[in-house]
Amino acid sequence: MAGMFLSFGYLILCQILRLVGQGLRGDRSKDIEIFVLRHQVAVLRRQVACLDLEPNDRVMLSALSRLLPRSRWPTFFVTAATLLRWHRELVARNWTYPQRRPGRPPIRAEIRALVLRLARENPTWGHRRVQGELLRLGYRVAPSTVCGRS
Repeated sequence: MAGMFLSFGYLILCQILRLVGQGLRGDRSKDIEIFVLRHQVAVLRRQVACLDLEPNDRVMLSALSRLLPRSRWPTFFVTAATLLRWHRELVARNWTYPQRRPGRPPIRAEIRALVLRLARENPTWGHRRVQGELLRLGYRVAPSTVCGRS
């Protein structure tokens, strides 16, 4: 949900910056470039040793990069590859499905105990018969669940 708000906020920021850019008279890309440089100076003043961009800074720089022509991208202190990496990480964070463990899900302890009890008390029954008895008792399991080694 937070990723959706971030994407929506990013699109709104792009539209606002595009409107501001259209309203500017003269060389639009120079004015945007000056704005980018001023923002980068503000970021660098906040930091002492190493560059550590906050999410707001990343959004601002990526939004401004969409307004500048590629020939002006060297004015950024981050490379185009960095901008693309930020985008890949954002997409991966929002569209990655939760990981599930491989293989079959475990059998409930109650069913497992019942299968073992039926097999112990009725040694001549096969797995199909045990499965049928479980079905009659209201437990719906596959025959492979009954005949599996555990």
